[in-house]
Order: sequence, then structure tokens, then C-alpha cells
Amino acid sequence: MTALPAGAESPNRFDEQLGRHGLGLPRREPGVLQLNVGRLCNQTCRHCHVSAGPTRTELMTEPVADAAIRLLDALPSVHTLDITGGAPEMAPVFRSLVLAGRSRGKRVIDRCNLTILLEPGYEDLAPFLAANRVDIIASLPCYTVGNVDKQRGDGVFGRSIEALRRLNALGYGAHEGNSTPRLDLVYNPGGPSLPPSQATLEADYRLRLRDDFGVRFDHLLCLTNLPIGRFASDLRRQGKLEAYIDLLDEAFNPATVEGLMCRDTLSVGYDGSLYDCDFNQMLGIPLGGGGRRSILDADPAELTRLPIATGDHCLGCTAGCGSSCGGELADPACR
Repeated sequence: MTALPAGAESPNRFDEQLGRHGLGLPRREPGVLQLNVGRLCNQTCRHCHVSAGPTRTELMTEPVADAAIRLLDALPSVHTLDITGGAPEMAPVFRSLVLAGRSRGKRVIDRCNLTILLEPGYEDLAPFLAANRVDIIASLPCYTVGNVDKQRGDGVFGRSIEALRRLNALGYGAHEGNSTPRLDLVYNPGGPSLPPSQATLEADYRLRLRDDFGVRFDHLLCLTNLPIGRFASDLRRQGKLEAYIDLLDEAFNPATVEGLMCRDTLSVGYDGSLYDCDFNQMLGIPLGGGGRRSILDADPAELTRLPIATGDHCLGCTAGCGSSCGGELADPACR
């Protein structure tokens, strides 16, 4: 069952695709609690769906962070605390959330932009993450300086490589299973196109980063750019937004629906508002598509019964081999 965003008058294109293929979108028991702890960031990336940057002031407060940990305790099915931003490490509550998650035996993920590890005042951040066995998912949209700096800012590629080397020195990317924390990289296209094969691109990344820079990592995750935030604004200015949504619609793959992250994820905004995913959060579509719900007074039992709110942008998660916070969703043979 899906729910339309408040005020919608007709099914969105994603819901139409589900109906065309006889598919539903039932919610499962939550396995991931994803916290967006703020929109403050040391970078301003062109593709950022959060529109984060150095001048943003939105940050999670301690009462909201405390409520998030209470929700974590109330939902025993949750195995992963996924912390994102902005640069999540810039939020004052970041380290306390990491420690709370790890003390409860949960997997903790830091969605890191890498360059934050080199900023003044954050010199002890990488050792902190390693000591607490925090898995890192880091954006690196290419293995060449030109493509990365074009998308993420001048000098970002070189600083990202230096940060990766520091993480490698701390044991990240050692390919030793559960004995070392994971270091996964994220690729997303630079424009309005679908990502290539994740397995093929991972092999290219591994070769180039190893041979050119002596850098190692665990896995590459390919993410499709969703038509929201700065990316949507760029497409709109270029007159390409509708064509991109058409591309996503035409590439709908029913095999991806089973693995959609919204089915077992609860997303929490910096102010405590609840959503089905980080993308709905940026569009202001509340959990279940109804009125605003807050982590400060939420009934955990009610949250697991709500439908999942959808919109045209959801087509980005089901196009081609699919896309989620964990990369591809369907067999590469889908291409």
C-alpha cells in the first residue's frame, strides 16, 4: 500500500508504475534508523539533494538526539544507526550518537564527505571513527581530479585522496571481513543519466585508486541522482527536468521494489520530524504522507503500521538496476 503526499489529486508516476506491474509497497519491521543531524557542511556540492553548505545553520539538538536513542531502544528490529547530513561530523551530537549506537551493539554508519577529516579542529575524527569501529560510506564520484572537482569543488579530489590514505592507515579498506570497519565509496553520475554497472565500475575504481594513489576500499555503491534539491534546480534551469523524469520512468524495473530502503528504514530530520527516507525528508513529505510526526512524541508501534509516502522522485530508486543508500538493488543482468 502507498500513500500520496498531502494535497495530491491523482496518483504519481511511481504509483502508476507499481499498479501497472501489480506491485505493492508494504512496510517491513524497521532495520535502519537514519538520522540527518543537520545541513551544515564544509563543502557545497552541485548534486547535493540536501542543499548543504558552510552557511547552513540547521543542526540536531541534544533533546532530539536523546529521543532518537530512545526510539532505537524501543525498536529491537533496528540493527543499524545511519548518520548523515550535511557533514554529519560537524553536528555537536554526532559523537554521542556514535557512542550510544556502538554501546548497544548496533552497526553505525557515518556518511562522510572525506574532506571533513582534514579540517582544522577535526584532526582526531578519523581515529575516533576507527576506535569505535564506525563504518564509513564516502562520496567519491570519480577517480579523476577533473570530474570530482567539477561536481564537488576545487581541490576536493586531492583532499579526498589524502583522507582515504589516512583511513587506510587506520585499518579501513583492509578487506578483512568483520575484523575491521568498512570503507565503501559512492559514485553518482555527474548529469542526468543512469549509473553504469556497479560491478564493472567498482573494478575500475579499485584498479585506478590502487595503482595511481595507493588507496584501497571495500565496495563501490552506485547511486542514481534523484530529481530533488540542487540537482533538480540545475536540471530545471537547463530545461532538462521533465526529460530526466521521463528517463527514470521509462527505466522502471519492478525487480528493484523488493529492496527499496523505504520499506525498512525510518528517517529522522535534524528537528525530529519523521520520514520514510532521506529524499522524502528533503521534499517535506512526512512519514506515511499524512501530517507531521515527531520523534519527540512518536508511538513506536504506530510508526510500523503507517503506509509509505511516494512521489515521482521515487522513480530514481527503481530505474535500471535500482538505487538506494546501499547501492544497486537488482541483478546487473537488468542492463
